[in-house]
Amino acid sequence: MSTPAPYYMKASAFGTRFNALFGRLARLGISLAGSAELSVRGRKSGEMQRIPVNPYTDHGAQYLVSARGHSHWVRNMRAAGGGELRVGRRVRSFTAVELTDPAEKAVVLRGYLVKWGWEVNRFYQGVTANSSEEELRTASADHPVFRITVAD
Repeated sequence: MSTPAPYYMKASAFGTRFNALFGRLARLGISLAGSAELSVRGRKSGEMQRIPVNPYTDHGAQYLVSARGHSHWVRNMRAAGGGELRVGRRVRSFTAVELTDPAEKAVVLRGYLVKWGWEVNRFYQGVTANSSEEELRTASADHPVFRITVAD
């Protein structure tokens, strides 16, 4: 019996163009609602890969959440253990630790969905910031969360 592939919702052609636009805006210093451009070293190519992300801060801790699931940037982050966030000329290097406890991830997901749900709810298969703790814990398996520590 085979195991199911991890959840991943690939971007449509429109989504790819949308991401490219938001990435360019972040490189120009325009952050929409706190978005930034993530750069992480590719696990196969060794080249820096860039994608716009929505960083989330809660009680002084910073997180990156993968709304689309186990995407390429997630797999690259697991291999690299960190990366850079850019808005304009401001580049912040960071290290990353993936959260594994579903209860801890559920708390982060709820806050993330409060802030970013208007943009990402469609990737959560009906789970929202108002969902039960159990629903958020279940969804946490499909949405990797990284706690990041920015280097000074």
